[in-house]
This record gives sequence, C-alpha cells and structure tokens, in this order.
Amino acid sequence: MKYEASQNLSATEFKRLFGVRRETFAQMTELMQQAAQSKGQGGVEPKLSLEDQILVTLQYWREYRTYFHIASDWEVSESTICRIVKKVENVLIKSKKFRLAGKKSLWQEKAPAIIAIDVTETKVERPKYHQKHFYSGKKKHHALKAQLVVDLTNFKIVCTAYGKGKQHDFSLFKASGVHFHAQTQGLADKGYQGLQKLHPNSQIPIKKPQNGSLSKEDKRCNRQLARQRIAIEHVNRRLKIFKILSLPYRNRRRRFGLRCNLIAAIYNFEVALVASKTFSALD
Repeated sequence: MKYEASQNLSATEFKRLFGVRRETFAQMTELMQQAAQSKGQGGVEPKLSLEDQILVTLQYWREYRTYFHIASDWEVSESTICRIVKKVENVLIKSKKFRLAGKKSLWQEKAPAIIAIDVTETKVERPKYHQKHFYSGKKKHHALKAQLVVDLTNFKIVCTAYGKGKQHDFSLFKASGVHFHAQTQGLADKGYQGLQKLHPNSQIPIKKPQNGSLSKEDKRCNRQLARQRIAIEHVNRRLKIFKILSLPYRNRRRRFGLRCNLIAAIYNFEVALVASKTFSALD
C-alpha cells in the first residue's frame, strides 16, 4: 500500500497495518526530509517518495517478509528495498527524537523511582560457527537476548543491552554495566538471584526452599511483586508486534541491537504521545 492509498485508512487501521500512529509517521517523514535537504540535490531521482520509503521500512519491521516479496509488491528490485531499509534506519537512529535515555540516567539525581528489568529472547537461525554460544537451554533453540530496563512510573524503556542465547540473564545484567540509584527500587524475576547484593533496594521472587514449601506470606509477596512487574511483560509484547523481533531473525546479527533500540525508542515516542493527549484532554 502506497502513501496515497494509506491516507484513506482510519487511525486504527493505519496503526494495525504499519505498527505506528500517524503522528509518529509524520515525525519520521520530517526527519527524512531534513536528512534529504542536508544531503543536497543531485543524482538519479528515487523511484519511491520519502513517505513510501518509510512505509517500506515499517512494513519490513511489521511483517518481516523477505526483501524479494516486498520488492515484488512495490515493483522495485530487492537491492533497492535493502538500501531503503538501511537508509531509513540510519537516519532515524541518528536523530534525537528516537533515542533512549541510556543507562547513565539510572544513577543521576532524577533517576526513576521504580524500575523493572527483564530479558526477552529472539530466535535466530543456527549459526555456522560457535553454535553453542547462541544455544538457549531454556528455550531449546539458538537465540539472541535483549535486556530491557523499564521505568514503571511512565512505562518507558530506559536502556537496553544484548547478549547471546547461552548467557544467563544475571550475567548479561552484570556485563551491561547497568547501575541503579540507591533510592531506586528494582524489580526482577528469579533469573536475577544475587541482584540484592549489588543493589540492596531490589526485589526478586522468594524461592521455594528445597524439600519445603512457601508460606502464605511468601506467596502473597510473590503475587504482589508479579502484579508490579507484569508491566514489563506488556512492554515486551508491544515491541514484538513488529515481527522482526518475534519471528526467527534472519539478518546479520550485528544490526540486531540497532533495530531493537530503534523500535524501543519509537515505542517510547508513542507512550509520550498518548500521555500528552491524555493530559490535554483532562485540561
């Protein structure tokens, strides 16, 4: 569907088809126009407009079809689709509009009051070399791991980190160099045993003792913790509406982190957009 035809879609249909709101699409278009102006004119005129190039990229993330299938729909070559996707990604990731706050913001004075940390896995095709480093014993397949730190006061993603499937969640956390402010409360799952030694103001579920059982009070605490940190699972679900993160990742792994960061930043942009609309409606 080209940009002119997408104008006939309702706001809900546009979001369902491309994964972003019209306001987000308009911001992407503005950034692409600025990049085109700074580059200057010259060369062969592209076959697709800037708006269509953005739609191609969104379609690739959202549906994760092959370049060949998308190129057939848009009546261009595979290499053209590949260049368009990389160009749009590079322009967006360099902009300040689609950038995460970063791990430094977690220990500054205005650090989040409460955060949740979790790891999500994306299946990859079996690597040709060093297969055991990518094999996830938990999921029984080769995978890449993405660690998310989410501010539970506004449900925005603060920072990310990436590892291979074999790496334990807590090992990835220590390797990422993430540190929390002393007054920040951290919530995590059972995969982060030992987190309280690094950050005392943290909560993880109480493990059942060997050959024993949890008390009613322990079960109540675990349920309360699960209710608080379920928000990060909803964030994972919001990111994985883009099939490039939920289906087996076929591309070169070195660009996986860039795409995850970009989609996470787009998610943050839309969270802020919804919040601003809510406040304006209340006023």
